[in-house]
Amino acid sequence: MAAVLEPYIYEGGIHRHTLILELLEDLGGYLIQKTPAATEVTLIMLIPRDDVNLVEQLAKDLLGKLSRAPLTGTDIAVVSPTLASHHLPHSACDVAEFLRRGGANTTMIGLARGMGRKVALSADYERKLINEHDIALFSFGTFRDCIINKKPKLFEGIKIPIIVTGGPDLKTEDVPGADMYIGNIGRVSHRLRHSDEIGSLDVMSQKVEQVVEKIREDIARDPLAVLPARIMKEVQEQIPEIESVYTPAPLTLQLDGLRIKLPYVEFHKKIENLELQDNIHLVDVADIKPSKMKDYILVKVKRKSETGIEI
Repeated sequence: MAAVLEPYIYEGGIHRHTLILELLEDLGGYLIQKTPAATEVTLIMLIPRDDVNLVEQLAKDLLGKLSRAPLTGTDIAVVSPTLASHHLPHSACDVAEFLRRGGANTTMIGLARGMGRKVALSADYERKLINEHDIALFSFGTFRDCIINKKPKLFEGIKIPIIVTGGPDLKTEDVPGADMYIGNIGRVSHRLRHSDEIGSLDVMSQKVEQVVEKIREDIARDPLAVLPARIMKEVQEQIPEIESVYTPAPLTLQLDGLRIKLPYVEFHKKIENLELQDNIHLVDVADIKPSKMKDYILVKVKRKSETGIEI
């Protein structure tokens, strides 16, 4: 039985941080992302549950900080109705930042036609791009009528869980089509820095975690044929060109796959033929297709019930 992996973030000095990486590899964990900044480094990791105490002790010895990052391995689309200033307020940026602090990867998307009641629509391309993610978080404003009666039109065609943030204090069932509504985060003209605003963002993070846990529970009932983190490691080892990609998060983990930021036409055959185990290649356990984000490669892993394989 495979070890249960727990998501954590290490923050500490860049000096000797390789000791953390060496221990992680020895334990059978995975490095999801490494972000160096001057003399500091941030490591997002998946650590075997039974060995977390070993990493905690080493982090303490290195005078670093190890904290749980429950959103690690999630890819969240933060969607605003338009790119106009009244629809893409500072709060949307703070929402995305808070999700990243929890370990999530976020993509900010401003729709082309969400500005009025009769044209509150999303294009087919936009819907397909949003559906590539694990969760769609729609950042709305402060008008109750707008959130309840107009903006739910933007949910049409969205097949992933939908979370809505807005200013009014509403119940989830008040917003048609939403899986979760989070109030007290509306349109403002400043960054969210006051204590009550930070408190609202903390509540948001907790509720997003609840939605993520439901997705993980569903996956646990019918496991993926291979862990996305395992695919990430194999790409790093078998396709050296990924090291030359300087776009942030060249390998973006998702709950049921990953986005590989290499040109689809040039590299999809190499990705399909990625060897996971003897006589088992990635194409045997996953759908590999062009991403709607630039010309990247999108990998969606199939379930064990479909493939009869669990690596």
